Amino acid sequence: MKTIKLILPSLLLGVVSFMADAQTASHTPRHSAHSAAHQELLTNAKSRLDKDIIREMVKEVVATREQPAAASLSAESSRLIDDLLAEGRSHIGKRYVHGAKGPSAFDCSGFTSYVYKQFGYTISPSSRAQYLEGTPVDRKDLRKGDLVFFTSRSSGKNVGHVGIVVSADNETGKFKFIHASIRGVKISDFEGYYVGRYIGAKRIIND
Repeated sequence: MKTIKLILPSLLLGVVSFMADAQTASHTPRHSAHSAAHQELLTNAKSRLDKDIIREMVKEVVATREQPAAASLSAESSRLIDDLLAEGRSHIGKRYVHGAKGPSAFDCSGFTSYVYKQFGYTISPSSRAQYLEGTPVDRKDLRKGDLVFFTSRSSGKNVGHVGIVVSADNETGKFKFIHASIRGVKISDFEGYYVGRYIGAKRIIND
């Protein structure tokens, strides 16, 4: 709080001056006038100090309220997402089969739709259709449970692959995601092959 730091020296100066006058009070007939003047100085300084404290407090409240809605998540939804990811991890190692919707085998969108369905969320079994659902999310605003979309070798510039974020570092834009890859269900880092194929992200659980 820089403003408060600037005011404090002035306040202290007023106090020192007041004390100096007080020490010579018995030797000057103008003691009461000086006392009144310094009291006014201290009152004004205190008033400015109070106003600056209030101003800083208001700034903090406004900054908190203006944080993106994405930053807030209810405790219930947080537990739901943790359970959803635990369900996803329980299928790690299961084989990839094109068009498979689980639970013994999956393709990428079959996996994401299956996992979400276990918690009452119905999303399309098609990755391209899933990209049209939910709320768009910037890559540096990701959180656990978000869907992330990529092109594939056969999709050209269109959506061809989807996974679920398991962790995200929003300072670097890096994240990990669980998905049904051609080698089966696994957790991958957002690096190498996936960086150039990244398309975007969608949020299904918003509150």
